[in-house]
Formats: sequence, C-alpha cells, structure tokens
Amino acid sequence: MPLTRDRAKPAVPFGGIYRLIDFPLSNLVNSGYRQIVVLTQYKSHSLDRHIAATWRLSPMLHHYVAPVPAQQRKGKNWFLGSADAIYQSLNLLDDDRPDIVVVVGADHVYRMDFSQMVNQHLKTGAAITVAGIRQPLALADQFGIIEADPDKPGLIKAFREKPKDATGLADDPSAVLASMGNYVFTASALIDAVQKDAERVTSRHDMGGDIVPYFVGRGEAGFYDFRDNEVPGATDRDRAYWRDVGTLDVYFDAHMDLISTVPVFNLYNRAWQLYGGPSGLPPAKFTHAEPGRLGHASRSLVSPGVICSGATIYSSIISPDVHLHSWAQVSESVVLDSCDIGRHTEIHKAILDKNVVVKEHATVGVNHDLDRQRGFEVTAGGVTVVPKGSVVEA
Repeated sequence: MPLTRDRAKPAVPFGGIYRLIDFPLSNLVNSGYRQIVVLTQYKSHSLDRHIAATWRLSPMLHHYVAPVPAQQRKGKNWFLGSADAIYQSLNLLDDDRPDIVVVVGADHVYRMDFSQMVNQHLKTGAAITVAGIRQPLALADQFGIIEADPDKPGLIKAFREKPKDATGLADDPSAVLASMGNYVFTASALIDAVQKDAERVTSRHDMGGDIVPYFVGRGEAGFYDFRDNEVPGATDRDRAYWRDVGTLDVYFDAHMDLISTVPVFNLYNRAWQLYGGPSGLPPAKFTHAEPGRLGHASRSLVSPGVICSGATIYSSIISPDVHLHSWAQVSESVVLDSCDIGRHTEIHKAILDKNVVVKEHATVGVNHDLDRQRGFEVTAGGVTVVPKGSVVEA
C-alpha cells in the first residue's frame, strides 16, 4: 500500500513501461516455456487487463499466457495459500498433462533461464527442485533457508523458514542459500503433494512453508544455485541480480538500480529481451532551451508519451504519458503513468502513483512533516508515496 490499493502487486508498474509480472513472464518465454497460467485472486482486474492486452502468444502453436481466477472448484473457499491455489487449479494440469511444472512468483525482478534449472531437475531425479540465491548470513532471518545435504550432493537436508541461528555455506561462511520462491516439480509429485496438503487441517497451504518441507522430509527435494544460471547477454555487474519487491523501499531501490551509467540491472540486454510496455504512444519530447528553463533529463529513464516542457529530471524513472511543465524539478523519484507535474514544483525521493496532479509551486518529498499532514506515507527509507489520483496542492 498504497500502490496495491487498486491492483495486485504483480500489476504494479515498474521500470517505466513494464509491470512486475513482465519479468517472470519474460523469463519463462525466453526459456522456451510458453504454456503459462497466472493464478490470480486479489484485485486482479488491472493484472488481467495487462495480460490480455500484452501477452498474446500463438494459439496455433498452443502457446498462451492465461489469467485464471479463483473459481471455487474444490469448495466454497477462495485460494487459501499458494499451494491451495495450485490444488484448486489441478484441472489445468488435467487438461495439458505436462511432465514438468515450473512454479514461479509473479512479483520479483530478475533474469533467469529456467531451462537450465529444469535440466538439472531431470538429471537429479528429484520430485522438486528449489531455486536458491546466495544472501548475506545476516539476512537469513528474512528468507526460507536451504541447507544442503553433505552426503547427497544436490539434495536439501533441511529447509528452515527465517531461522535466527543459520550457519554459512561450506564454500562461503558469510552467505546462506535463500529460496527465491521458484520451483520445478515433477507433475505427478506436485499433484500428489497438494492433494495431501489439502487434507491437512493444520497446514497453511503454502509452497515454501508446507510443500517444500514435505519433500525435504521424504528426501526428494533438490536445489538449484541461481549463481550457476547463465543468461545470454548478462554482464559481471548484473549477473545473478534478483529483487523481491516486497516493500516500498525495496521497490524504490530497485528502480534506482536501473539508472546508473553501468546499471546494476540492465534493461537493455537485447539477448534476453524483456517484454511488455505500451504501444501507440509517441516518442518522449523535450522542449525549451532558455537559460533556467531547459527541458532535459540525466541519469534517468524516460518513457514514450512523456512531455518534458522546460523541466529538469535527474536520477528518476518517468513512466508513459507524464507531462512535466516548465521549471519543475524531479529528482531521485519514480513517477508512474499519466501524472501531471506543474510549474515551479519540486519532487524529491518520491513515488507518485498513476494520475497524480502536482499543482504549481507544490512540493513532494521536500518536507516530510507536510507530506504526512497530507496523508502521504513516508517510508523508513525516507521515500514519500503519493496514492493514485491524488491532487497535491501548494
């Protein structure tokens, strides 16, 4: 909140022209997997509309990205958790009868070739393979932690949820292997596991909390180290980049990763294309070149349809169809679609949701006390967040 007030988190805009869900979907399509369903429940209209408008694959080749809402096929409950979402959607597996099922989160920013993880899964013969990313030992209590079995290479000995007493890896005592929330299943094993999970009254019906420990206890869970994933076009700087965009501060920081001269996460890797974004908008336009009134942007991403009319943009991401008027200053900020930034305004370290109007001489992010008085959230990291459709008066 407030970015999820009117939309599911995977539908939150990111990087100017994308939505968060475009990143995992692009990874799957680039990996060669093009029979994809998106299980939706919470405020899914924006997400469904984006998928319908953007993700149209070839039906002739039986390729599809299909949003599937909770349908109460197994009773009168909506989805009770990620495992229950799959249990209530088993008809999809009955229809296509796959041998392998890849299950991924819909709101992470990263590049990954899932075919390499699937190949390892097939070689090991595990029932489930869990993708893990190396994280500092000090952050272990924020993740599900994978502990490798020293006697059985490639298998998980223990899976612990947010432990306070984790130990480091054998080859790097300062790091742990944290679950990314991405899994590869042998289809028959997945079906059996979620059916049994549905019968357990004490279960939280969660993939990480219930399904993974079930397979670990049976000695059938393998792990895949994300560090081993080779993505075409990746550089040493952005290899193995992954962000769980779960808070406003992380969402803001992930945007800042995009705009340095050599970005921490590179949107311009054409060998592993990111798909999504608008169509039919004109190019961005910069006008006025008078002293003190120069329309320009530096160290920023500026999307199609933007008009920068004598405004200054620095270290910011400007989404489609935004209009910035003369003498406006926007720095270290994320401005989402169709905002109108008035003359002589100053916006600093802020996130503006869609359709925000900032009136002439108004400020955002400059005076946090004033921002709070207006009802705007100011995060622990000092980022002011303006909700969708707000009008900011001077």
